[in-house]
Amino acid sequence: MSQTVSFPVGGMSCASCAARVEKVLNRLDGVQASVNFATGRAQVSLADGTAPLATVLDAVDKAGFTVERHSVDLALTGLSCASCVTRVEKVLNALPSVTATVNLATERAHVTFAEGVVDNAALIAAVEKAGYGARLYQPEADGQHGAGQAADGPDGKMRAQWANFALAAVLSLPFVVQMLAMMVGYHTGGMPAGGMLTGTMPAGAMNAGQTHGGEMPRLLQLGLAAVVLFWCGRGMYAAAWHAVRNGAATMDVLVVLGTGVAFVFSTVVTLLGLDQPVYFEAAALVVTLVLLGRLLEARAKARARAGMESLLRLQPRMAHVERGGVVVDEPVEHLGVGDVFVVKPGESVPVDGTVQGGASEVDEAMLTGESNPVAKAVGARVFAGTVNQTGALRVGATGVGEQTVLASIVRMVQQAQGSKASVQRLADRVSAIFVPAVLGLAALTFGLGWLIMGNMSASLVNAVSVLVIACPCSLGLATPTAIMVGTGLGAKVGILFRNADALEQARRLTTLVLDKTGTLTRGRPGVAALQAVGGATPADLLRLACALEQNSEHPVARAIMDHAKSQAIAVPELADFKAVPGKGVTGVVDGQAVLLGSPDFLQAGGCVVDLPLVHGWQDQGRTVIGVARGGSVVGYLALADQIRPEARNAVAALKQRGLNVIMLSGDNERNARLVAGQVGIETVLAGVLPGEKAAEIGRLKGAGRCVGMVGDGINDAPALASADVSFAIGAGAAIALETADIVLVRSNLMAVVDAIELSHATVGKIRQNLFFAFIYNILGLPLAAFGLLDPVVAGAAMALSSVSVVSNSLLLNRWKPHTKTTF
Repeated sequence: MSQTVSFPVGGMSCASCAARVEKVLNRLDGVQASVNFATGRAQVSLADGTAPLATVLDAVDKAGFTVERHSVDLALTGLSCASCVTRVEKVLNALPSVTATVNLATERAHVTFAEGVVDNAALIAAVEKAGYGARLYQPEADGQHGAGQAADGPDGKMRAQWANFALAAVLSLPFVVQMLAMMVGYHTGGMPAGGMLTGTMPAGAMNAGQTHGGEMPRLLQLGLAAVVLFWCGRGMYAAAWHAVRNGAATMDVLVVLGTGVAFVFSTVVTLLGLDQPVYFEAAALVVTLVLLGRLLEARAKARARAGMESLLRLQPRMAHVERGGVVVDEPVEHLGVGDVFVVKPGESVPVDGTVQGGASEVDEAMLTGESNPVAKAVGARVFAGTVNQTGALRVGATGVGEQTVLASIVRMVQQAQGSKASVQRLADRVSAIFVPAVLGLAALTFGLGWLIMGNMSASLVNAVSVLVIACPCSLGLATPTAIMVGTGLGAKVGILFRNADALEQARRLTTLVLDKTGTLTRGRPGVAALQAVGGATPADLLRLACALEQNSEHPVARAIMDHAKSQAIAVPELADFKAVPGKGVTGVVDGQAVLLGSPDFLQAGGCVVDLPLVHGWQDQGRTVIGVARGGSVVGYLALADQIRPEARNAVAALKQRGLNVIMLSGDNERNARLVAGQVGIETVLAGVLPGEKAAEIGRLKGAGRCVGMVGDGINDAPALASADVSFAIGAGAAIALETADIVLVRSNLMAVVDAIELSHATVGKIRQNLFFAFIYNILGLPLAAFGLLDPVVAGAAMALSSVSVVSNSLLLNRWKPHTKTTF
């Protein structure tokens, strides 16, 4: 029976390319392929017993083309430990063309696959066949926790878990009372060799209903323990059965084996009236403690996800949309590009747009980390999720759905939280063999203990302790929980890590290369100095300059107008306006002829120019504009690219952390060194063409340095791609944002310092978590094997180990960014 699949092929530019792919595929044994250039797809039929599908896909790649991939996120259920993660990854990656990573902390899988080769249904079916639950992840649904949420949602599941634990706790309470009675001596007979919580040792054979001293009737113990194990703990038993049936070994298997062995042994002793202790209380209390531990772990993980969920809740559900001249309320999903909507004071902006009417201030703190509201007027951009403060705004939609900045941020944070850091590889390798090794250790403990001590009961108790104290869960949570909190913290202050490796690698940087224009400077000119002459005042100078530049969109004109606005200059009327391209403009103001332009333009108009002043400003890398009225110069304006106010402090902070800071610019040597001197940078690479910037980064890396690059423009993209870690200033070009490893949404260089410090803090937490997880198991397993830990104590320690790792990750929330400055 043959198999036929159809998948998209990328990289084909003509019909010859399609013919090339078709020829390569048809060379494979048992393959019949046809490639359609118009649709960009290949249809392949495979005969049974011939080339596997993976070989077909590899052949396309080797031919110089690509099998285009599609990615989805799956929300998973039933994961209990790192072994579950390994199992799900294994079954997904076994599918053709699939690359999957599973995150235990977020309980999600990020899956990339070739469309047409595998579909969403096949992915879900593979996960379910392995014994776990899966569905397509929907951020909107998963991010809401309102009262109207379905009973099977996160809140509903949490309530069910609490009810389950409450029942187990009530049924286990008599065992606790019995334990306390034994501890104070309210029993006869000695304490069994297994420990204080392992039952009482009767003097002789007993009937099933008999008691001994402070011991409850054994049939009652059996009944209570049976409900706790097989009803309250049914989820663990079901998960263990699925795991064993599919050839996997998980933490559920360990818990079920330990408690099940104790229960079965005790049941046989009770029903046959044997002269042996019973361990019903150990089995019941271990299951109860495990249920409690998972509840605490779930709450801690929910707190770790809080940063992500706060982003999801930023966008409102409804918008006030203009339809036929009437404003109506519609769901945000119904908005399209070009629709006009109204944002009232105190409301959140539903989608990205451009202000068409009104003026207000907008709080962009939750999106950019910027604490001060940003003024918005006609022509200004507003973003989904930001909060309108004072006046009503009439906005035209420019980005909806997945095209909004907020959606891009959420998507990037989700990808980062779903990725794996290289430091997790050790934990993954250990987790893969952890459960089988523990099963072997438990068997060895039972066998050798019985052989050496001659006491089967004590050996059984020690083996059960080994099974229940082992915790692969803490190993699986050590890295992803810290990454989840770290990336969430970064998103709150406008620092977006593209993946976990970027978060991890930022702390390794030894050299940081900063672009000049748009990075160290604002990338737009501003008035750096002005000089009024001939009896004119600075206000007169600005008044005339504004009159001539008021209708221009040139960057120089905008700089003059912005400066005049800050000085509250009134703009006079202008007549007979004329522009001389590349030189200047002329017009009539208050009945007098006025000129504005370069010094050469003024000289050509018969004006006497102060050349020493002009040359002095030009030597400082400034652009000089002169203004003349009635044939006489009234003053000069010096314009220069404005250095970011925080640049000097940021460079000093980076140096303080031991980084070698270098400025890389395409500008000439003189201008580049002027800017470098003002911000405190000694090493300058000037006059570097856009195509050569990547080569400079490569040269620095070749010297054994870990190199970071900060840029914003299109000409920075190759250098950003070449760096070990790249940072893109948020106000920069889209191509730089797509290339960079770390995106700084707020255009503030101190965010680079924050990103590096957050990287240090997060990796520090990961190391602490891994230390706790390893040391817990390294110390706990031998103690249990040598009989120094009771099963109930071991169960409590196992339950708390995962909680301690997640709680330690939550301590990252103490990290604070540097003082934020305005744009």
